[in-house]
Order: sequence, then C-alpha cells, then structure tokens
Amino acid sequence: MAEYETLLVERDAELPGLVTVTLHRPEKLNAISGRMHRELQEVCRELADDAEARVVILTGAGRAFSAGADLGGSASDPNRLPLATLQAERSPLRERLRASQGNRTAAALEGLPQVTIGAVNGLAIGGAVVLLACLDLRIAAATAWFSVPEVDLDIPLTWNALPRLMRELGPARTRELVMTCERFTAEQALAWGFVNRVAPEGEALAAARELAGQLLAKDPMALALTKSTCAALAEAMVPAHVTHSDPDYLVLARLLAQERGGRGSTRA
Repeated sequence: MAEYETLLVERDAELPGLVTVTLHRPEKLNAISGRMHRELQEVCRELADDAEARVVILTGAGRAFSAGADLGGSASDPNRLPLATLQAERSPLRERLRASQGNRTAAALEGLPQVTIGAVNGLAIGGAVVLLACLDLRIAAATAWFSVPEVDLDIPLTWNALPRLMRELGPARTRELVMTCERFTAEQALAWGFVNRVAPEGEALAAARELAGQLLAKDPMALALTKSTCAALAEAMVPAHVTHSDPDYLVLARLLAQERGGRGSTRA
C-alpha cells in the first residue's frame, strides 16, 4: 500500500488478511485534518479493491485515538481554517465541499467490505466518535473516554453522525450525549452498547488483533455476506441520507459565528 503523511497502514505478518490503519499525528492527538480526511478516503478506496484484506483495524498512535476535527488554523493550509471562520474570498461551493469532507470519510469507512474494528486506545472526541460509529465492532481501553462537544462549540453535530449514533446508542442516549456534551467512559460505552469489549489499559490493539484472529478463522464468504447484510439492515433502521444537509448546517453555523464575532459574542 502507499505511504501516507498522517496514517500508518500495515498488513499483519502474523494474521494474513488483517490490515491495521493507525491515525498518526500523535503530537496533535491524532486530530483529523483535511489531509487525514483525504488519506483515509484514499485508503478506503484501496481496501475496497483488496480481496486479500478481510479485517481492518482502525486505531490511534500515542495516547489518543483522536481528538476529533482539527480546529487549528493556518494560512498555508486551506483545510485547517479555524472552525468559526468562513473567509469571504472562498468560493461558497468550495466551502460547502470542505464542510462535507467528514461526511465523505464516514461514508468511506462505513462502506468498506471488510469487517472493521475500532481499537480505542485513548480519548475519542467529536469526529472521532463519528468515525468509530461507522465501524462494525469497537474495543476500548479501560482508561479511554468519549465526548461529543459540538454543541458546546456552537455548531451542530454533522458528518451524518446522528443516524449512526442512534443506531448504536438508541435515540434517547444519543440525544442526551450530543445535547449535554458530557463525557462518557469506556465502561459506560460498554453498558450502552457503543463498544463491544473493554480491554486493560494499553491492550486495546492487542484485544482487537485477538478478535480479528477469531474473525479470520471464519469462512470468508459467510463472514463477508453477514457483514453486507448487517450493513443493509443498519441503513434500513436509520438511513444516513436523512442528514443530507449536514454540510449546509455546518457552513451556516460558521457564518453565524462570524457574524456574532463581528458584533461581539453574546456568550460569557
């Protein structure tokens, strides 16, 4: 596979058929930049054509799974503008396209034909929780924690996240977590059905590899057909396309934030 700036992609020498994708910006807590979005989408395109890969693990480097969307701004990187900024000179359609990059990444992960496992080695915030919701199975370290803070950042939760979270957590729990923005622990995630297993600290990836070994021992066609049927059932339960206007909501939130900033924010 190709080499990437923000990802490590490795075929497992001991478990043929297993590919591990590691979010690799540890100095930024693996925050999801525009480049990482593009590289994740590229990896997914490669994997979609890979008949040898049967299980994919997604994890993070260092002490975090991911701190979510990269909110840092840089004049030299148009994909890392501050979240509350919409520059007047940008094309509206270009801005809309940029606002939809998370939707495209989520769809690419969810659409993988392989069985996917999230190995949550540390904190997972915002967009990271969304990406995890796109995977088939999730294992979290006992010390991992989760948060969906978008409303506290004055933006709606986008990336077609709400349908996926409702599938995994149920409507009432999803409403609570995305509206209050409260953290939840690995044990709570286990009790609520968001993660399948909790592993001791530092052992989430090892536990994910063990689970991958179990899956790789199954009949390849039976496993692949079960995966595709489960995916179809999940989409029928709560279709992701109902949130088709997510990019527009995000653009609107940025415009409103810019307007508030110009008049002086009313927030304390």
